[in-house]
Amino acid sequence: MALDQWTSGADYDRWMGRWSRLVAREFLAWLNVTADLPAGLRWIDLCCGSGVLTEAIVERASPASVVGVDASPQQIEFARRQRSSANVAFEISDVMSLPFADASFDVAVSGLSLNYLPDPLGALGEFQRVIRPGGTIAAYVWDYEQGVRFVREFWDAAMAIDPDAAALDQARRFPICTPRELGALFARAKLKEPATQALNIVTRFTSFDDYWEPILGGQGSAPGYLATLGPETQSKIRDRLRAALPASSTGTIELPARAWAVRGQRP
Repeated sequence: MALDQWTSGADYDRWMGRWSRLVAREFLAWLNVTADLPAGLRWIDLCCGSGVLTEAIVERASPASVVGVDASPQQIEFARRQRSSANVAFEISDVMSLPFADASFDVAVSGLSLNYLPDPLGALGEFQRVIRPGGTIAAYVWDYEQGVRFVREFWDAAMAIDPDAAALDQARRFPICTPRELGALFARAKLKEPATQALNIVTRFTSFDDYWEPILGGQGSAPGYLATLGPETQSKIRDRLRAALPASSTGTIELPARAWAVRGQRP
């Protein structure tokens, strides 16, 4: 199955951008308080995707510069069109082998992506290489098991219709997405003073169509799975979701969502 597609920045932004934007703000607020990051630092946003976190860094952290890095040419092209500014650069690169000199940056961050890397521990080693000693490395991921309900509702509906979907459920695929596992990962990477934090938001949909239509774009795990199904199975999942989601009398749908953040310092 063609899961985890990142071939359209615009479609990914419609599916995830509005929620990752809210989480990015919570993440940066926590990071600034706990890591004491002054203005004028050099940031790198790893697996930057459509550039939502990069944009939030510019707006909220007053950086000297930000480099956004992603392996998807389509995501980088979209980010360059939508998120560019004087102190921002977007580069196509594998984050496991970054084209930057040692100690080129002060802060390395990664939003909603660490769980997709084939070797998260190896990636943290590469992140440390490009960060100066004493610099900060931080990331956040969705709580797929319990905390990100707009995704959880999708997989619960999918598994009720298609038992094969159980193996693709992100809660099963990504056991790293818990505070315990994230903290342990940062400890194994020998980062100093690892700390974790819950980042809570509310996802608000104006209607069921506002929930459903972005999933049809095929970008990301749940949309990628849905795109492999025939029209009849898709319709059954849609109908089950429509019945399950808690719509108000005006049709709006509000669902809580939680991500887990983790940070540490390079020795």
